[in-house]
Parts: sequence; structure tokens; C-alpha cells
Amino acid sequence: MYEGEARTDETRTARTRETIMSTAKLILEGKEYELPVIEGTEQERAIDCTKLRDTTGYITYDPSYANTGSCRSQLTYIDGEKGILRYRGYPIEDLAGKVRYTTAAYLLIHGELPTREQAIEWRRQLTQNSLIHESMINFFDQFPVTAHPMNILASMVSAMSSFYPYDAEDEEHVYRNVVRLIGQVKTIAAFAYRKSRGEPVIYPRMGYSYPANFLRMMFASPAEDYRVPKVLEEALRVLLIVHLDHEQNCSTSTVRMVGSSLANIYAAVSSGVNALWGRLHGGANQAVIEMLQRIQTDGGDYKKYVAMAKDKNSGFRLMGFGHRVYKNFDPRATILKKACDDVLGTLGINDPLLDIARHLEDTALHDDFFVERKLYPNVDFYSGILYRAIGIPTDMFTVMFAMGRMPGWIAHWLEMRNDPETRIHRPRQIYVGPTVRTSAGRRAVD
Repeated sequence: MYEGEARTDETRTARTRETIMSTAKLILEGKEYELPVIEGTEQERAIDCTKLRDTTGYITYDPSYANTGSCRSQLTYIDGEKGILRYRGYPIEDLAGKVRYTTAAYLLIHGELPTREQAIEWRRQLTQNSLIHESMINFFDQFPVTAHPMNILASMVSAMSSFYPYDAEDEEHVYRNVVRLIGQVKTIAAFAYRKSRGEPVIYPRMGYSYPANFLRMMFASPAEDYRVPKVLEEALRVLLIVHLDHEQNCSTSTVRMVGSSLANIYAAVSSGVNALWGRLHGGANQAVIEMLQRIQTDGGDYKKYVAMAKDKNSGFRLMGFGHRVYKNFDPRATILKKACDDVLGTLGINDPLLDIARHLEDTALHDDFFVERKLYPNVDFYSGILYRAIGIPTDMFTVMFAMGRMPGWIAHWLEMRNDPETRIHRPRQIYVGPTVRTSAGRRAVD
């Protein structure tokens, strides 16, 4: 199913499931034009504007591309009004409740859930390819101790193309590098953390699940045995699955855009890492903890900050509440809320920041101001709390997001490169600068 030819056939099959519903009529300067209206498998409708400029001389204007469909995709379906998130047709609640993270990753990459034998072989390949090239380990010592882990991750992923060159036309080479990226991202993340603390690195081992291997590389000591707590392994499994993919968000769109130039997979994915680093994207869960710390420093008076959030003139807003896509609730947040309750209840964690978070959560769920505006706790709110409970440092939160999202980025890159409609991305613009000017009469200045 992975082979490029099979994927191209799959793309053509998807086209047959689309229906040209009708045409949209557009009147410009007294002329009438007809544009095709297409419908996806979940009744999402779009006006096909691919010929708009050629036929009318006009382009569409859509800042931030909020109303623009950049591609057809079979990977992830979101209905923000109903709170639906599905990977390849499987509801997120089903996957997060039942399958391994590596199984969900296989689903995104290959298109179907693996058989038992395929799942075992997939996990074996990921573990065997999780060892970083020994020469790359030296790189960690060259970063200053103040380097942000996301900068290190992006740099290391980009550097992988120097150590693992491949023939883009050879599907076996491409697949091998897909496996390397998913396998090594957790090792890079854990090594960056260990090096920042001046601790020796812990190598991955066979026999551990993907999340357990990561936790062991993060927190084990060479001097003694380390047993990964099951409740933390389970929490991380859920966290990674809910972050696997989320349609055409900023970082995923960036991966597709860079990939459309035929840049290699490492260049495309490292660009996604950098896009995710932004505070308005992957950095939001870190911002949640920083907000809680601010409230704690101010005496823990969460009611004061709730009042500030209600005051439009205060300039303050609560981080981790509401969502641009989900209008009623974030299905990922519902899943992580249960994981939070399980971890905090099992471990009996006593953390003043988490107490503040509980008060804010209760306020958002019952205060009319928040309920009417649909400012419910979102995935970033609960993921920040969970990462803190697991023991992940705050500046590593976005790295955790990237680790979970890696198979999603790769699946989009694969889909993009095998889509016969793919062309190099080249948005248009509306020029608003000076009209033609001349330098005549001005004396040249050396």
C-alpha cells in the first residue's frame, strides 16, 4: 500500500468519490462565469478556482487562507461544529482508547490499520532505526545551554539529510527515511534534554513501547534500573495520538509547501518543526503553564485573572481556552481531561499550579461568560498540565507536540508527492505599493 504507484491509484480512486455538484455563477464587469462546485466524501463543498485567473483576470483574496482549500486529502477529517476528529475515517476517541501510538502512526502512513504481524514488524523497524548516527551525537555538545529544544530539534532533523541521503525516485529509500524520522525524533528529543542537564544519554532498547522508550531515555539513570510507570506510559500514548494530525494547520501546510518544491523529506519536516515553534501554534501549551505560573506568583488569585479575561480593556486573555476550528468542544481535550484525572489521581500529585488549573477549568465550564462564548478548555490546556505531571520541562512541551505530529507531517508529505495535481506552491498577492516611479533627475550617490 505504501508504494508510490499504489498511492497514485488510491488518489485517483478518491477523485471518483468526489462529485461535481453544480456550478457557481460569478458576474464580473458584466460578464458571467461558471466555476465548478466540488464535494468531498463528508459533504464539504468548495468552489474550484483553479481557472479563475486564466478566465477572468481576477484572483481570490483570503488572508491567512482561512477559506481556501489548498489540496484534497484522505488523511484527517474535522467538523468543528460537531467536535469531530477522525484519522482515515477512525474517530479519535476510538484510536486514543484502544491502539498503540505506533499503530495509529502506521494508519496515517499506510492508509489502513496493520495486522498483528505488520504491527510487530513496524514497531521493530521503528526501534531499530531509532539510534542516531554517532557523529550526530557530537552536535549536541556544540549548542549553547540556553538553546531552545525546538531549535535543536529543527537543526538535527535538517542535518539528518547529510547523513542519510536518498534517491527520491526510489520508494524503498523514501520509506527507509520515513522510518528513520519517526524512530529518531524521540531519541533526538530525549538526548537534547539529557545534554542540557549534563547527563549521559540513554540509548533506546527493544522490548519497550514507543512512549515507554522515550520516558526511559528521558528519566533513567545508568547507575540503576528504571521502571517506566504504566500510568505515565499510558498518558504519553494518548498525548501522542491526539497530536498525530490536525488537517491543514500552519506547520502541516508549511511541510506541504516546502515539499512542493521537491525539497527532501528532512528539509520539509524541519520547516514544520520551525512553524510549530510559534507561540500561536505549538507553543500554546507552554503558554498555559507560563500563565499559571504568573497567577501563582500573584498569590494564586485566579479570580482576579478571570475578571481580567472578562474585561476587554485589560489586554489579558486566558491561554488554553476556546479553539479556532472547534466551536462547541475540542474532542482531544475531552480525551486528555480523563488522562489528567487518571494521572493526578493515581500519582497523588500535589502541585499548586495544577490546583489553579482546576479552578480555571471549573470556571470555564460553569461561568456564563465563558459558556456563552464557547471558551472551553482546549487540547493545549490539558496537554500542558499532563506534560507537567509527567515531569516534562516546560520548554520541552512543543518538542513533545512535534514528536506526536511527526507521522502526520510525513503522511501529508507522502500524499503531496504522490498527488498528480501537486505543483509548486505559489500564492498570489494584491500589490499595494507605489505605482511606477522614475529616478530621472537624481544624481547618483557613491
